[in-house]
Amino acid sequence: MSNFIVATIHPWNIKAFNHYSKTLTGNWHLITDKDDLTIEIINKINPDYIFFPHWSWLVPNDIYTQWNCVCFHMTDVPFGRGGSPLQNLIIRGLSKTKVSALQMTEQLDAGPVYLKHPMALNGSANDIFNQLANVVAEMISEIVAKKPVPIEQSGDIVHFERRTPEQSEIPNDISVEKLYDFIRMLDAPSYPKAFVQQGSNKLEFSDAKLENGTLTAKVTFGTDLN
Repeated sequence: MSNFIVATIHPWNIKAFNHYSKTLTGNWHLITDKDDLTIEIINKINPDYIFFPHWSWLVPNDIYTQWNCVCFHMTDVPFGRGGSPLQNLIIRGLSKTKVSALQMTEQLDAGPVYLKHPMALNGSANDIFNQLANVVAEMISEIVAKKPVPIEQSGDIVHFERRTPEQSEIPNDISVEKLYDFIRMLDAPSYPKAFVQQGSNKLEFSDAKLENGTLTAKVTFGTDLN
């Protein structure tokens, strides 16, 4: 029977894994700690594929050159290679994207493409990441079933820059619609919330709603906010 590894750290991907790993054929193994992604452990499992949905560390060369390593990127590559894809997409005014399943290579987000899947960018970042986890689950299922041959990327390359926490400060003179997008694109666990600084105090914004041109949001106020 075939063996598979999924390496991920975020709760939405772990939740999805706990569902689809019970429905797909083969033996499925979950890795959530970078220290467990070792040659010794992988050799014992001997996987057909190692899938990396939302993995936060560079994978060593001696792993992705020995095994079929598949990573996922929330853009229609080669458009949007690089960091903070969700925030970079929304801040550009885009309402939909394609998720790309890529063969992992030395160059970030530049590997050949196994397949792509369309996805809307509705709701908060947390909503979108939960939706993304389900899309990735479908893509994993398709890759395991059909074993597609990855195809080299084509088209104009557009790089995204990884955003810094300081860039979560809400800009001045922003429209209601853009403010709604700015708050929601940062509204997920472990992400730096949209904020306004007032002296030593910070106001963080979440749970944004936009109805009939009126924006409402939860505001957290304090000096110890990260």
